[in-house]
Amino acid sequence: MSAGRRAATRRLLVLAGLSAGPLLVLGVFFGLPVAAMVSRGFLDDGSLDLGGVLEVLGRPRVHRVLAFTLGSALAGTLLSLALGLPAAYTLTRLRLPGRRVVRAALLVPFVLPTVVVGVAFRQLLADSGPLGGLGLDGTPVAIVLGLAFFNAAVVVRGVGAAWESLDPRPAEAAAALGATPWQVLRTVTLPALRPAIVSSASVVFLFCATAFGIVLTLGGVRYATVETEIYLLTTTLFDLQAAAALSLLQLVVVAGLLLVTGRLRATTTALSRAVPRPRRPAAADVPALLVTGLLLVFVATPLTALVAGSLRVRGGWSLDNYRALSGTGEDRALLVPVTEALTTSLRVAVDATWMALLLGLLLAVVVTRRSHGRTERRLRSTVDALFMLPLGVSAVTLGFGFLIALDRPPVDLRDSPWLVPIAQALVALPLVLRTLVPVLAGIDDRQRQAAASMGAGPLRTWLTVEAPVVWKPLLAASGFAFAVSLGEFGATSFLARDENPTLPVVIYRLIGHPGEMNYGMALAASVVLAATTALVVLAVERLRVPSVGAF
Repeated sequence: MSAGRRAATRRLLVLAGLSAGPLLVLGVFFGLPVAAMVSRGFLDDGSLDLGGVLEVLGRPRVHRVLAFTLGSALAGTLLSLALGLPAAYTLTRLRLPGRRVVRAALLVPFVLPTVVVGVAFRQLLADSGPLGGLGLDGTPVAIVLGLAFFNAAVVVRGVGAAWESLDPRPAEAAAALGATPWQVLRTVTLPALRPAIVSSASVVFLFCATAFGIVLTLGGVRYATVETEIYLLTTTLFDLQAAAALSLLQLVVVAGLLLVTGRLRATTTALSRAVPRPRRPAAADVPALLVTGLLLVFVATPLTALVAGSLRVRGGWSLDNYRALSGTGEDRALLVPVTEALTTSLRVAVDATWMALLLGLLLAVVVTRRSHGRTERRLRSTVDALFMLPLGVSAVTLGFGFLIALDRPPVDLRDSPWLVPIAQALVALPLVLRTLVPVLAGIDDRQRQAAASMGAGPLRTWLTVEAPVVWKPLLAASGFAFAVSLGEFGATSFLARDENPTLPVVIYRLIGHPGEMNYGMALAASVVLAATTALVVLAVERLRVPSVGAF
């Protein structure tokens, strides 16, 4: 065997060895639960039953669910683009006072727990709320507004990162030749930004189509998406065949979207290396400034209504709802106090964060190393794609799959305190990867080669070359993973035990129990959870690390 072939074989073995551990984790805690869930629905007495699956997909209710999922996701995506694109321009190309504060404020909704967003819009649009006169409570419009509130930040960050690095010289040349600002935007800027816009729109559509807490809180069972329908089929109707059919359909569609965004992400990265300096606003920037202001109002209004509602008790201002968090609610709606659920949420989020970081950092190192051949490059791309799959599977499916697949030796975790952190770590892992991978991929491989040529081993090379670059993104990834884990609701709603619930689960139980005190406690608990995640995001924003847009 030639020296070159031996070196290639050695590199492949090292790649396989580094990937083996993470792939085993993915297989046990993702592949096995999903396969168990799907097999329960696709197998009848041990034999494949495709006819039953086709019957499920032919049901009129399933058609309505699919139509509403696609319609609401499309409407949420369009509204997110309409609000996010002008804001992305304003916050990246214009020099404004407080720009970093505004950028951070617009990012907060993306990491807010979905159940908190749902409660905030219910409080805003309910008959007794500030906008109750509009009659939007319990309508599809409320759901679309909630989806846009949650996802506009993806457009701001994703398109903003591309706009920030866009070479300004072609636009300046077009303007010098007499083109109006609108012509420059239409013929020069937007074509250059098209990959970033399409990529961000695909991600927003994905998040809208798989939204759970927002749709469940605002739509109930009347307006169901695929995600909430899977929840209904598994928890209420116990129709695993229908749930499996919808889960598989969702997985196929989302996998296609991830493939599209992966290709577009590579195109977006190569837009430009120039970094134009922000300029002072001009008269032509007034429309973008107005839309940015509207987006700020759109973000602030439901949160303000949430805070105000939590302070209203029997027509007056009071902190009684917050004092009641140390209890179990009216008519013992809860088994444990809300304060104890908050402690549980914080502990679980810490465990989920270190798990996601440990796995994500190892995977980021594996997939960003220089490939020396087509086979090696395909293996790295395959590993990267495999660990994005948790985005394509309903968190509800994952949670229920945990219960039915991890309940017997050698993997019996049904009563384990690690069950919820592991599930939340899988949900946060794609976010960690998309934060770390672009940073590590941007390091010139010649720096590693230079360190190695001077006698540095692999560990010393990593500490010298990569650690100084990656520590800020690593802190940012930990912050986002913590915030996402803190508010995770889909899988946790299955896995959290009644005597040891997390805060999002407690909030949903409170709004489901009648009583003014229970509802007030739900508002107060939502404020506490929102404030905690907001503080984490504001701390991360000070690091100035692009992350959300990297999806």
